[in-house]
Amino acid sequence: MTVSRLELLQKLVEKDPSDSFSKYAIGLEYQSMNELEKARDVLEELRNSDPAYHATYYQLGKIYQQLGDEQMAKKIYEQGLYITTGQGEHHAKSELEQAINELLI
Repeated sequence: MTVSRLELLQKLVEKDPSDSFSKYAIGLEYQSMNELEKARDVLEELRNSDPAYHATYYQLGKIYQQLGDEQMAKKIYEQGLYITTGQGEHHAKSELEQAINELLI
């Protein structure tokens, strides 16, 4: 029996609950499976447990957009802008700015 990528990632988080990368990857797996509520929940939990993990904000905002909540998506993107600006993460900041601009169109 082969282990799915999702199961592998979940086992990694069980071994190390502070593994933000694996939690983020779990959220992306759920998103790719179109299980958007599960993806949102995982990424919201990650945002709360590790608010400095800047990649979370872009993906979480996209999930909120897919769920039809553009107001919350904008709020998440703006939080991400604050985080990425403070971290000097110029590429991530640029992606978030673009996402906000696309919401305004």
